[in-house]
Amino acid sequence: MNALVDRLRAIVGVSHVLTEGDLTAWEQDWRKRARGKALAVVRPASTQQVAEVVKACAAAGTAIVPQGGNTGLSVGSIPDESGTQVLLSLQRLNAIRGIDAANLTMTVEAGCVLQSLQEAAEKAGFLFPLSLAAEGSCTIGGNLATNAGGTQVVRYGNTRELCLGLEVVTPHGEVWEGTSGLRKDNTGYDLRDLMIGSEGTLGIITAATIKLYPLPAAQLTAWAAVPSLDHAVTLLGLAHKHLGAGLTGFEVMGRFALGLVAKHFPAMRVPFIDDEATPYGVLLENSDSESEDHARARFEALLETAFEAGCVSDAVVAENIAQARQLWHIRESIPLAQAEEGLNIKHDISIPVSRIPAFVAETDALLAREIAGVRLVNFGHLGDGNLHYNVQAPEGGNMKAFLRDQEERINTLVYDAVAKFGGSFSAEHGVGSLKVDKLEKHKSPVALAMMRAIKRGLDPQNILNPGRVIRV
Repeated sequence: MNALVDRLRAIVGVSHVLTEGDLTAWEQDWRKRARGKALAVVRPASTQQVAEVVKACAAAGTAIVPQGGNTGLSVGSIPDESGTQVLLSLQRLNAIRGIDAANLTMTVEAGCVLQSLQEAAEKAGFLFPLSLAAEGSCTIGGNLATNAGGTQVVRYGNTRELCLGLEVVTPHGEVWEGTSGLRKDNTGYDLRDLMIGSEGTLGIITAATIKLYPLPAAQLTAWAAVPSLDHAVTLLGLAHKHLGAGLTGFEVMGRFALGLVAKHFPAMRVPFIDDEATPYGVLLENSDSESEDHARARFEALLETAFEAGCVSDAVVAENIAQARQLWHIRESIPLAQAEEGLNIKHDISIPVSRIPAFVAETDALLAREIAGVRLVNFGHLGDGNLHYNVQAPEGGNMKAFLRDQEERINTLVYDAVAKFGGSFSAEHGVGSLKVDKLEKHKSPVALAMMRAIKRGLDPQNILNPGRVIRV
């Protein structure tokens, strides 16, 4: 092991191989659910250095755990407790290699922080639409490795749909250069899509060519009070009809989730929170290519139709950018408010939009019946069928004991219900190490066999992020 560490120091420099001191930032996951111990934290500054690090580890038979911003929620990017794995941080690979305005693409390195990409695109007169709560610290490499979603999937798709090409270091330390930015390339298997969402188990993403879009001429945000989830689904259909491609955000938030924001962040003014007859709020975003007047007219026509249909009981349209940001800040503060309330059990699930109301009604009742006093924090991206269906411990109870005694049981109840309604137990957070058992339970034997064959074929030594996503 000492020989390997010396070799890694020779590759990336002594100051970028960390073995002592406080390594919490790399060894502990964002939710503080787990803490590992790395042989070394290695911080390469180029693709070639990544390749040399991988070759050295492969020769030594040492496992590598790739890591971006370490903001994942499935414990997929920290080392295990053995002290034998190399933690490969990609944060120093943070260059924007170039923008091709005519091709509407930008080529960036994996360690670029998402917010920096958004700002660079906007400065050049373009939009990079991936947006999520951790955008100030997550990296594009991690977004691609987990196929992150976010708030604008309803219009632009997941990170997969925003990527045209990749540069990847293989488990053998070879570099696959595939960042051409072509929109059409039918020359064999789609290696890009194979790598995206593989959570660093098949290759290490070092750079990507991503799609850019024209900046909208206007962007309006509205908050609507809806009487039920059925009405929220009806409103979504009306929004698609009235706004078309202009509908870039459609978030649903349960009353209890919003109540936590009001409780823990009282400076925030949560719309309609005092109306006990309003079980859900919906946050809508309309991006228009013509003008603000055009956007507002379409928004007002949508809301008028929604009022007449009875699927909206009240609504407010942000008058300016500051008000719009305040509304979005409320939505983005739900996870923080939930953390302030105490330990909780998170579920990142997807259900066909049409079946979400029935799923929630049935699963709410099931959990209330099985576990007295349980509280449900339900919110998420209704526009693409993704809910964060989280379970909070009973008020005043021992939260650590609740997590210890009930987590597995609650997960089983929720994921079995998800399967019953034709959904997925992991929509945008990935599998990591937390959900490996769930994958083996809910994926078909044929799918599991194919995935294992791919893993063995590309990584026969099983050195890239072993024990994550799938066991081999």
